[in-house]
Amino acid sequence: MELKSNINEKKPFSIGIIGGGQLALMLVEAANERGKRVCVQTYSEKDPGGIKADSVINADPLQLKGNKALIDVSEKIIFENEWVHIDSLKLTGFDESFIPALLSIEPLVDRISQKRFLHKLNLPSPKWISLKDFKELSPEAQLDWKPPLMAKTFKGGYDGKGNQKIMNTEELVSFISSIDSDEWLIEEWVEYDNEFALVGSRDFDGKIRLFPLVETFQSNNICDWVISPANINYEINQFAFNIFSSIVNELSYVGVLGIEFFYGKGGLQINEIAPRTHNSGHFSIEACTSSQFDQQICISSGIQAPEIKMKSPGALMVNLLGLNKNKLSVDERIKKLTAIKGAHVHWYGKSEETKGRKMGHITFLLNDKNHQDRLAKCKKIINKIRKVWPSPHD
Repeated sequence: MELKSNINEKKPFSIGIIGGGQLALMLVEAANERGKRVCVQTYSEKDPGGIKADSVINADPLQLKGNKALIDVSEKIIFENEWVHIDSLKLTGFDESFIPALLSIEPLVDRISQKRFLHKLNLPSPKWISLKDFKELSPEAQLDWKPPLMAKTFKGGYDGKGNQKIMNTEELVSFISSIDSDEWLIEEWVEYDNEFALVGSRDFDGKIRLFPLVETFQSNNICDWVISPANINYEINQFAFNIFSSIVNELSYVGVLGIEFFYGKGGLQINEIAPRTHNSGHFSIEACTSSQFDQQICISSGIQAPEIKMKSPGALMVNLLGLNKNKLSVDERIKKLTAIKGAHVHWYGKSEETKGRKMGHITFLLNDKNHQDRLAKCKKIINKIRKVWPSPHD
């Protein structure tokens, strides 16, 4: 483990980031714009988060020794993702250094604790049961859980990973017999018409700032593109805002948080909570007066977070997912995408392109006043993008 040689170790960094992926990269970029020095704990300075950081601690983000080294040189510590060992971090004795606080994110770091937390607040989410409890049900009671169902791991699930669809009784029996860990839960299958996401922040004074509710479109369980704002009625919009407020106020949460929703005949239901910046909020870098990354940096470094307003009536964000093969090199694809009028291309600098991996994203501002016109514009833009950078799932 070593620091980059160009840092002054005697001068603490304003921000330390645990994790070095693309979210860390965009946090570093936001910190740079605010004149804040950043140290990142990640495997290599070649990781996205390390490319523009002032310093890198070369260590597994879960390594306690690395965490302590990061705390030693950073005034405040923020997280790229929620896959952290809360109990280990508590051993550092620097609880006040973490934003959000460890106690605030503890109920959100895995799916089972999230489910229990949502149940406690009586917030709408799919019916669920832990695999351990399911196994202990009587055969008659197990029949109440009729496929289709969704099985999810307690930890580490993202972009469809850690999920398994169970479409019939035979698959349910096979799943239970093949899994040697009880760290799974079974969730009722949700029929939905739309998927929405909401990102916002809460500062130390308890003030909440919200980005527009957006609609997300998935491909093979990975977010493909996002339109902001979502075309939803006032009541549902306010309900989503109230859910966000209930969660962050209950937790005394400070920082940025994202919520994924299903919406259909059963109304608005919470899919998952992300105690961090979120893929659905990337549009905010160009489209808003303050991005989700700027909000996190401001709140963490003692700057009053700006109010959030859209700079244009709408925005489109498209993820650039890795391909197995393409006749164009990555550099050629980026060059062609950059040439599209209105394109704001973000490249994460990942060294290896693998199928479905998030390699970058591209944002367009939408100036049409009407949602249907904006949606039609989105489809035209996406067609242009796909001619250069196809979806790996087409």
